[in-house]
Amino acid sequence: MKIARLVLTVLLVAGMAMTSFAQRGGNFRRYTQSYSGNVPYDGKFAFIRMSYAYIGRSQPPWAHDYPVGEQHLLKILTALSNVDAHVDQTSIMSWDDPELFKFPVAYMAEPGFWYMSDAEVEGLRTYLQKGGFLIVDDFPRNAWGNFEVQMARAFPHGQWIELTPDHPIFHSFFEINSFDTMPPAYDLGGRPMFLALFEDNDPTKRMLAIANYQNDLSEYWEFSETGYYITQYANEAYKYGINQFIYGLTH
Repeated sequence: MKIARLVLTVLLVAGMAMTSFAQRGGNFRRYTQSYSGNVPYDGKFAFIRMSYAYIGRSQPPWAHDYPVGEQHLLKILTALSNVDAHVDQTSIMSWDDPELFKFPVAYMAEPGFWYMSDAEVEGLRTYLQKGGFLIVDDFPRNAWGNFEVQMARAFPHGQWIELTPDHPIFHSFFEINSFDTMPPAYDLGGRPMFLALFEDNDPTKRMLAIANYQNDLSEYWEFSETGYYITQYANEAYKYGINQFIYGLTH
């Protein structure tokens, strides 16, 4: 694990000289220019970003940090682990897309603007019940109300349980023993917390979803090669992200 940490730091520091800082929000421009269709299923890991209907924004909030955030994460993931993944291609799906069931992990951003049709509610419920794993990121405090409402449509009796550093998800690849090593990239309303939904609300059973509450890991991923954020904190954000994806792939 010491070797992995060293490689991670070297990769990030080396990348800082490559790219100039892009203004926050430029991800929406890149979304319109970069999307060229979903990755056909071939057994390799693909990053699945969930899209959704939204209200009150002129640009798609679910596309925050797209595509650079996931591209950077995938490069680090494949460099440090034996996960065989599509690095330069990612997919955008909706909850009622039957192709989603071919992929074990899904990622969603900005849940405060999220809305689902009835068909998407059924798709979300079925995907998680059949073994899918959801990672929810870019999650300010004021997004919780809407997120809870939407999730309750699929899991009316679902209870979100706060995780502590001793949970296996924080040790699935890197050893994360404290949440104090990485402050949020900007003010999201409070200290970062990790909340999880479990099968039958039982923490001893399978985790269905994790919410990076009051946190935004992909913000660090997107700008990790620019020097805009402290490299140490970007490294930590990669550790959390890699652990979450590895956990989703192995559980």
